[in-house]
Amino acid sequence: MSELLIIDDDLLDVATIKEFLKDDGYRLTFVEDGLRGWELLDAEPSRFDLLILDRSIPCLDGLALLSKINTDSRFSALPVIMQTAANAPEQVAEGLAAGAWYYLGKPYKAQSLQRIVSGALDDRHNRLELKRLQTEIGDVWSLFREGRFCFRTPGQAQLLAARLGTLCAQSSQVAIGLSELMLNAIEHGNLGISYQEKGELLGSNGLTAEIERRLALPEQRDRWAEIRVSREPDRVRFRIEDQGLGFDWSAFMDISTDRIFDSHGRGIAMARHLAFTELRYEGKGNIVIALAVIER
Repeated sequence: MSELLIIDDDLLDVATIKEFLKDDGYRLTFVEDGLRGWELLDAEPSRFDLLILDRSIPCLDGLALLSKINTDSRFSALPVIMQTAANAPEQVAEGLAAGAWYYLGKPYKAQSLQRIVSGALDDRHNRLELKRLQTEIGDVWSLFREGRFCFRTPGQAQLLAARLGTLCAQSSQVAIGLSELMLNAIEHGNLGISYQEKGELLGSNGLTAEIERRLALPEQRDRWAEIRVSREPDRVRFRIEDQGLGFDWSAFMDISTDRIFDSHGRGIAMARHLAFTELRYEGKGNIVIALAVIER
């Protein structure tokens, strides 16, 4: 059972979260101020699976607490949902700069909260799985210089991302970034799942089943994506290509204020800002180049 920490001093907000999540099987812990929230996190870094954080809380405000969390490696797999009534573009931009990749604008509906919580927990699961896979990699991987790998399933993408991330100085962040780009190549590229379709599938918990259904289609059996990797003196170069129709990537290089409250659609921006020194798309949008600092 996932345990969520909610830091909010507004009794109405607390009651709303309790009501909206009462049937989802989560264990909920509530505190009223940022300092007490930090004490709980600091004492048991692995206890909570998700943090729902109000921007305006006493003792230590939401942005200050978020900054502490994001600079502490113990919480690298902890997703944070920032809930706020401060929805002006400049306020959202300030939150994004502080690392608030998940946003809930008050007031919100039950379905909005449920979808973004589900999406954030999926993100945590993926991050923990990547960490687990990385621990299984031996020193022989340091001998790697250049290679081409093909993949068609999310499991294959995650395994490759975990292994290739160890070539880089920020191995965990690069593994997460590669995973996001490679899953995008599978879901939106080869399988043709649209942005709207993914949102609906996440809302109904049907994304995994739909991916498996499409992968089993005859036309998909020989359809692969690929990642080419070259290890240079001071950096690692990744080139990911899928066989899809491409897309307008420019809208996803940063988190748009128009999509900040969606349950998905932030993976490319997170990869660009947190994992790579450079990220660019080529052609019709089915090729992405990413550069990262090499592990010494």
